[in-house]
Amino acid sequence: MRENEGCSGPAAAEASLLRPSGAKALFLFAHGAGAGVLHPFMETTARDLADRDIATLRYPFPYMVEGRRRPDRQPVLIDSVRAAHAAARQQYADLPLFAGGKSMGGRMTSLAVAERPLPGVEGIIFLGFPLHRPGEESEARAKHLRSVELPMLFVQGTRDRLAAIDRIERVCAELGNRATLHVVEGADHGFAVLKRSGRTAEEVHNGIAAAVAEWIDARLTIGPVQK
Repeated sequence: MRENEGCSGPAAAEASLLRPSGAKALFLFAHGAGAGVLHPFMETTARDLADRDIATLRYPFPYMVEGRRRPDRQPVLIDSVRAAHAAARQQYADLPLFAGGKSMGGRMTSLAVAERPLPGVEGIIFLGFPLHRPGEESEARAKHLRSVELPMLFVQGTRDRLAAIDRIERVCAELGNRATLHVVEGADHGFAVLKRSGRTAEEVHNGIAAAVAEWIDARLTIGPVQK
């Protein structure tokens, strides 16, 4: 297994590749708004996916590299997605490519695709899609998904304050066969569950990685989604 090879392009020194010897696909994995590529969730997910022969390339947005708390403007974030995609496609062309990320990272990926396709990307993975602010009822952040003609996997917790599960279910239903929803019962936006659930963090993380790997396997088997 090769780790921390990095990539060329913006923020190259901060990117982290984890590629198992039998890798069958690469997940271009962006972080959320409040934590970078070394956050425990990012690292654990990368290792759990490596155990299932899925390589990951975690990459940061500029504000995180520069030590700023406030995320960059949306155009900068989208440009970062495109730069990471270009580097990954050039350096790891031997692997089928999937893209997305945790919360904001996944949403910025889909916004980039809605504007202009990312060549070679076979699907988008959302680990906690940030549909709305806490207490809001808007689904406006998902409107661009109608323009995304790629398979999409939504991994969502039922206690996520940034995405009421009934609203996520409605969004996925509207997207039809492009969308797959994997529900993590009792999980919040960070996929933490209450002690009374009887599940450990390790069990939850393993379940998430299994769902992602199974979805990728299915995409590799059946090919592009039918419009």
